[in-house]
Amino acid sequence: MSWWSRLLGGKSESDLKPQRLDYLNEALALERQGDYDAALTSYRLALRDQPNDHRVLQNMAIAFTKTGRVEEAVRCYRRALELKPSLSGAHYGLAFLLIKRGDYPGAEKHLESFLETPPKSAEAERWVRHARQTLEEIRSSGNDGARDGDDASLRELEP
Repeated sequence: MSWWSRLLGGKSESDLKPQRLDYLNEALALERQGDYDAALTSYRLALRDQPNDHRVLQNMAIAFTKTGRVEEAVRCYRRALELKPSLSGAHYGLAFLLIKRGDYPGAEKHLESFLETPPKSAEAERWVRHARQTLEEIRSSGNDGARDGDDASLRELEP
């Protein structure tokens, strides 16, 4: 539709087709820039649009972890696992947050769940080895040898 027609009260095609913002991709871009608080705002908007999106919840948990908000991260991981119990990245991330809290039985349970259906890729093999080693340490050393996890690549753990 021409500008002249719009000037006289006509509607443009863009008026007829409202565009939804892709808040998830916006949040991921903000995270890549290191702006985790802004990313969390975008994740919240994405969650408002799709409250049961396990991907948004898992990514929110990662951003909360990076900003030191462990309790919020734990809640997001747990909610993601309610929606999709086989979500390997959420099991992995939650396990290491539970280790930080000193909840070794909980961490052991989530590491086992992660290892039941581990992701299949060359990149993921590193995280699988880390989970196996940590699980071994929890079982063999009375929890003293457990190490903190690195959740930098949790997004890639989703099969």
